[in-house]
This record gives sequence, C-alpha cells and structure tokens, in this order.
Amino acid sequence: MKYGTKNHAKKVCDELERLYPDAGCSLEHYTPLELLVATILSAQCTDARVNLVTPALFQKYPTAEDYALVSQEELENDIRSTGFYHNKAKNIRACCKILAEQYGGEVPPDMEVLVTLPGVGRKTANCVLGAAYGIAEGIVVDTHVQRLSQRIGLTHSTTPEKIEADLIQIVPQNLWIKLSHQLILHGRNVCPARKPRCEQCTLVCRSRPSDEKS
Repeated sequence: MKYGTKNHAKKVCDELERLYPDAGCSLEHYTPLELLVATILSAQCTDARVNLVTPALFQKYPTAEDYALVSQEELENDIRSTGFYHNKAKNIRACCKILAEQYGGEVPPDMEVLVTLPGVGRKTANCVLGAAYGIAEGIVVDTHVQRLSQRIGLTHSTTPEKIEADLIQIVPQNLWIKLSHQLILHGRNVCPARKPRCEQCTLVCRSRPSDEKS
C-alpha cells in the first residue's frame, strides 16, 4: 500500500463511511451564529463541556447584537467553565459587533469574510461553512484530524494548514465535510492520543505493522 495517495484515501474514507455513516458536528446548534460561538468556545475545550454551557448561553444571547452589547465581565462569567474565557469572551463580543454592524447580525457564508473576524481562523470557518451551510470550502483540521491523518498515513505534514492542503488533494470534495466528523469520532472511539487501540482498528494505517508490510 502506498500511503498518502488517492487510492489509500479512498480505502480510508470507505471504511470510515461504513463505521460512521451518520457522523455529524458534535457541537449542538440550531443557527450559524450558535455554531460560530460554540466553535470559538471549543478551543482548548471538549465539545461535551461546550454543549453543557451553550443551551443557557444561546437562550440568553439569541442575536449577534446581544453578544456585542453584553459586558466583558458578564460574558466571561457565562463561559468561564470552557477555559480561556477572557480571550473567548473578547473575541465573541468583537466578532458579533462586526456581524451586527456590517452583516445584519448574520454569519456570512464566505470564507474570506469569516477568517477576518476576531477569534475565527480557517478551522472555525470551515466548521461553520460545512456544518451550518453545507459548503465544502475545505476540511476542518482539529487535533483529532491532525493526529489521525498523520498516523494513518494520509499526510506527512505537521501544520493544520499543510495537512488540510494534503487532504484536499487526495479526498473528493463531496467527502470533505463528513471526513472531519468521521475522523474525530474515530479518534475518540478507537485512536486517542495515548494508547491507540490498534487491535480494534479496521482502517488501512501505516502505524499498524501488519498494514505496513502489505
């Protein structure tokens, strides 16, 4: 098996589809704004913790203007348990101020615009575009996707930007959105950072000696 090729990627994607046919965004949301806020909160925090915080948060702040007008201290208290709450509150307030003033309170489905917003990088933008709008602009590369892409042999790159570029070259665009969700699930269920359960894994993977020899 030659790793990092379209053929290898197809085998990985086919198996991920068999294992996780219903994979989707684990951040609970109903609107693009809710997903944007949840994704900002998810930095250095588990999705499970974010999902505990956001129901009350979304009820308290239903619009971008609500986030823009709340005080820094109050929003910090609302999101404190997600960690790094000072910067997250600062970014959410600044981001939503721009949305309220320039985009009618809506989250624009535009990569170039999204990455200019405070607290929004390409990973967050890809997440919002994919999960909220169904737009496959790129591939979300979080810690799970980065780890598994390297272990499986889909890429030799080490930065999220280069990993995304490598994946885009070998994975069909219609699979970009779902692939990240499937890799995240596999990372949680079978291939964690410590003690990956290789004996349970059915992916074609360069980290497993039997596959390396095939």
